[in-house]
Amino acid sequence: MTLLEKYLALVCDLDGVVYRGPSAVPHAVEALQECPLQVLYATNNASRPPEAVAAHLRDLGLKAVADDVVTSSQAGAHYLAERLPAGSPVLAVGGEGVGQALSERGLAVTRAAEAGPGSEGGYAAVLQGYGAKVTAADLAEAAYAVQHGALWVATNTDPTLPTDRGTAPGNGSLVAAVAQATGQEPTVVGKPHAPLYLLCAERVHHEPRELLAVGDRLDTDIAGAVETGMDSALVLTGVDTPASLATAPASMRPTYLLEDLRGLHTAYLPATSEADGWWACGPHRRRIVEGHWESGGAPGAPVERLRAAIAAVHAAVDDADLDSDDARRLVLEAVTGQ
Repeated sequence: MTLLEKYLALVCDLDGVVYRGPSAVPHAVEALQECPLQVLYATNNASRPPEAVAAHLRDLGLKAVADDVVTSSQAGAHYLAERLPAGSPVLAVGGEGVGQALSERGLAVTRAAEAGPGSEGGYAAVLQGYGAKVTAADLAEAAYAVQHGALWVATNTDPTLPTDRGTAPGNGSLVAAVAQATGQEPTVVGKPHAPLYLLCAERVHHEPRELLAVGDRLDTDIAGAVETGMDSALVLTGVDTPASLATAPASMRPTYLLEDLRGLHTAYLPATSEADGWWACGPHRRRIVEGHWESGGAPGAPVERLRAAIAAVHAAVDDADLDSDDARRLVLEAVTGQ
């Protein structure tokens, strides 16, 4: 059975899974074009409106519309709309996507540039998301509003943002500035917290357990799925690697491990436990003896060797038989065919 036969819809991350900057991840577009399930694209990036994200996906060759995209700005606006009367004034900090999401939920949007002395006590809430043009004045206005009792919601707290020029400060770094000024912490709605994934499930009218989340980051995509009760697949096309997966706690471990999105279309062979500490995946078997590998059976495909190795390492780590350094070493040996 393929993974696509086990679920009713797919929740797919974007950066590192579908594209890297302007370019598609190898094999991603073809795999999604052939996907028979409804696909939602869930992103922590709050700056762009859904239509802009959908346009990017269409440029890559995918048939995507705005309703296929679920952003952390939308999750934040959804959270606030459930708690505030319609028309409540909300300070929007971030890119265009933040203000648009609030307007769509019937909330009154205010920007720092429109504010002045005395306005800080007039906000019902602050929705803070990333924006390339966020200024010190935006952060100051958010801090003033929070100090005067405004409900504070952050779209996400990713500390960094990968760009085609390198790594830039992410929304988490900007949120930390407001937290430092106020001594308070926001409610966070993006991954790894549940609200973004719950909004995806609500949009397709299914339970979270009926959806499969696909991502490249353990600390956001996978952790968010675990918190939501959604199965997940880690693809090795983005941030996290087999070495980082080796030491991941249970709260960040995926249900499935794929090389790339093509793995959604092939029969999935999980690692299974056998007697005497052996772990098998396909024809391949391996176990850890005194900190070293013993292998048996046929070599199998590289991803099958890796699944068996990860399962064996996680079992040993959970039993306190293996430390982090040895866990990473063993997984790297498995990747190189040892």
